[in-house]
Amino acid sequence: MSDRRTLDALLERHGTTYAAEAGIRLRDTPQPLYQLLVLSDLLSARIRAGVAVAAARALFSHGLRTPRRMADATWQERVDALGEGGYRRYDERTATQLGDGALLLLDAYGGDLRRLRRKADGDVEAIRSGLRRFPGIGPAGADIFLREVQAVWPETAPYLDEKALQGAERLGLPTVPERLTRLAKDKDPAVLAAALVRGALDKG
Repeated sequence: MSDRRTLDALLERHGTTYAAEAGIRLRDTPQPLYQLLVLSDLLSARIRAGVAVAAARALFSHGLRTPRRMADATWQERVDALGEGGYRRYDERTATQLGDGALLLLDAYGGDLRRLRRKADGDVEAIRSGLRRFPGIGPAGADIFLREVQAVWPETAPYLDEKALQGAERLGLPTVPERLTRLAKDKDPAVLAAALVRGALDKG
């Protein structure tokens, strides 16, 4: 199978971003960007991606869609919402991280991650460093956020991190980001990145 056919098959099977799966309509506005930060925190733990996505949906269904609502919720309310999504192994620690992270976002950026973006002034490493200030967002969480946010922050694209490139290698595709994006032609780079990560994780 040619690289193009392999990639087309991958995108057909796995061409959904994690944000979309979590019900986040990603735009360059404060609320969906914050929701992506929450999702990135949940996905970066050693837990199945499907459980992390379900936990994000549960948090949002309980109204915890903004940093103010997250900060105002009690720790137990956050724990209960995470548990409802099946996120039980790390629920207590993550409930604390989400509360502390919401307060940090409010204090440092007025609740708006676009201020972090403006401060970075097009420097992807500066964005990455800023993201890692948030509790629970380590290198993996920052990579997850950047893979997804490149759909609306074009200066970060193409963002194909080590996990995405593992998926490319597993499928016999090029492992140079520029070659992969050329091969994908007009596909959203966030969709490409998510599909490659799913390809790396898919045991089938």
